[in-house]
Amino acid sequence: MQKPPNARVQDKRAQEKRAHDARGQDRRAQDGRAQDIRAKDTRANIVQAASKLFYGEGIGRVSMDAVAEKAGVTKRTLYYHFDSKDDLVAAYLDARDQPNLTQMAGWFAAAEGGADEKVAAIFTALARSARHPKWKGCGFLRTTAELAALPGHPAVKIGARHKAAFATWLAGELEGAGFATPAALARQILLLLDGAFSASLVHRDASWFEEAGAAARALVRAHPRQESASAVS
Repeated sequence: MQKPPNARVQDKRAQEKRAHDARGQDRRAQDGRAQDIRAKDTRANIVQAASKLFYGEGIGRVSMDAVAEKAGVTKRTLYYHFDSKDDLVAAYLDARDQPNLTQMAGWFAAAEGGADEKVAAIFTALARSARHPKWKGCGFLRTTAELAALPGHPAVKIGARHKAAFATWLAGELEGAGFATPAALARQILLLLDGAFSASLVHRDASWFEEAGAAARALVRAHPRQESASAVS
């Protein structure tokens, strides 16, 4: 039995309304995704601007006004994304964490020779970086030094996490290369690395990295290897 004309009209209107509502939901979803992308882009832009200023001038000398101006945003927008300068400083270091670790791992992997030469290659690459006019040392160490009175600061924790991650990664590489007590050896190399960062910055002389690299090479060469399975048996 066919529906009465009025019923058919009502059904058609109901279908049109559902289609209209669905299109509206799609538009709102698309708008929401676009807003999320813009928000992420804005946040990334702020962190990038802050990174340039904090690394170049130090966190204490850079105001939130300067960051907003550098990023091309209002202070209201800046504080929408970051509750405080402390949050922004933490985001600055967090953004440097994985790229720095990846870069050092890349230098290690690309170097020819054994673990001694691969470790030394990290110091050689850092010596090249330290000769760049805009080089200002290790951002993690400098920030931690500025916040020495605030050991619980989130940026200090990120700096500690970064250094520990480097030591853990290097220990894994050294263990794979057959060295005994790889964690201890990795920490000794990290001590040389951070010492070179500090000395090179104090003296404005990149050769400290090269000297530390030579010491790291000798340290690795002299370090004992794991006992083989046959020797143990």
